[in-house]
Parts: sequence; structure tokens; C-alpha cells
Amino acid sequence: MVQAVCARLYELMDILPEAKACRDVHPPSLTRAEEKLYEFLTGWLGGPQLYRTKYGHPRLRQRHLAAPIGAEEIAGWLACFHRAWDENIPSSSLAADLARRIDTLGWHMENLNQRGQPAAGCPFS
Repeated sequence: MVQAVCARLYELMDILPEAKACRDVHPPSLTRAEEKLYEFLTGWLGGPQLYRTKYGHPRLRQRHLAAPIGAEEIAGWLACFHRAWDENIPSSSLAADLARRIDTLGWHMENLNQRGQPAAGCPFS
């Protein structure tokens, strides 16, 4: 199911207008992003630590600092995630709780303020 969520998320990123800003900060091919998200989520959800084994500690915010990520990018990514999640994960209180935690994680990636200015220390500032 996790692989299906990741595949669908990146399919949606290519087609949903609300995901355009997020799509624009990704490379032309989303294959690597999909693979890394699958590896991360597998471990985050209690499965094998695929991401940690390959890349070490996730340090997600640090790893995303090279890309300008503001509210529009985050909202687009979360729209894709939630739609992919809802299409592939049976509804339950646990599924809803996990989806809320993803929201928190998504907003943690923000490195642009509301005026679109980079946070201190961002490489694109």
C-alpha cells in the first residue's frame, strides 16, 4: 500500500494544477523522489528502515533546504499526498492520525516566509 501511495502521489503531482509550485521545484523525473519517499515512509510507518540504511538519518528539513519551499509548495504536496492516501489506505482512526502527522511533517519543510523570502541559512538566500 505504501508503494501505491507514493506512486499515485507523484502521478498526481504531474497533473493537479494545485501541485504546480511543488512540481516546479522537482527535477523532470520524479522516479527518485518516489523511491526515496517509499523508503522513508516504510520506516516511518514501522517497517524496515530502508531510507536510513541507504542514506543515514533522514534529517528531512536539512535535506530539503536546497529547494525553496513555501506554503504553496507544501499545500500542493499535501494535496497530492492526501488524495493518494485516501485512494489507497482504508479509512480508520489510525489512517486519519497518520495523515495528520504527515501534515505536520510537511509544514516542517517550510523554508520561505509568507513574503516568499528564504529563511536564514538557506542556500538559495
